[in-house]
Amino acid sequence: MARICVFCASSQRLESRWLDLAHDLGVEIGRRGHELVSGGGCVGMMGAVADGARAGGGRTYGVIPQTLVDLEVADTKSDELVVTDGMASRKTLLIERADAFITLPGGLGTLDELFEVWTTATLDLHRKPILLLDADGFYGGLMEWLRGLARQEFVRTTALSMLLTSRDVGESLDLIEASLLAA
Repeated sequence: MARICVFCASSQRLESRWLDLAHDLGVEIGRRGHELVSGGGCVGMMGAVADGARAGGGRTYGVIPQTLVDLEVADTKSDELVVTDGMASRKTLLIERADAFITLPGGLGTLDELFEVWTTATLDLHRKPILLLDADGFYGGLMEWLRGLARQEFVRTTALSMLLTSRDVGESLDLIEASLLAA
C-alpha cells in the first residue's frame, strides 16, 4: 500500500470530464489498495477524487487550512482530516505524508503544489515519484515550455526527467507503482 497524494482543481465550475477523471483516479487508487492523500476539500476535482477513493475501498487523508474549513469546503467524510494554520504548513504535511504524487488538471494552486514537490525533489529533500497526468493534452503547453527552459539551461535535464507523465489513470498508477518498487 502506498500513500498517493493527488493535486487537482477544487473549482466547482468544471466540465464533467474533469470530475470524472478525478473520480476514476480515486476509484483506482482505492481499488489497488492505496491511501489517498489530498488537500482535504470536498468540492471540484478534489472532492471527486476523495469520493472515488472511498468508493474504491481506499482510505482518505486530507490536509486543509482553517480558512478553507471556515468556507465550509472541508471533506468531513475523510478518514482523517488535519486542519492547518495555512497553505504552507498544508503543503509540508502533504509532502511528508505521501509516498508519491499525481497531478491532475488544475489551476494556480495545483501548479503551486506540483512545483513545490518537484523543487524539493530536485534539491534531494525527498525521492518520491512525481507524475503529471496529462489527460487530453492538458499540460502539453506547460511541458513544451519546460523543455524550452531545459534547452536554455534554466532547468536541468535531470530535473525534467524526474517528472513522469501519463495520459490515463491506469498507466499513471502503473508508473507510480513501478517507481515505488524500484526505489
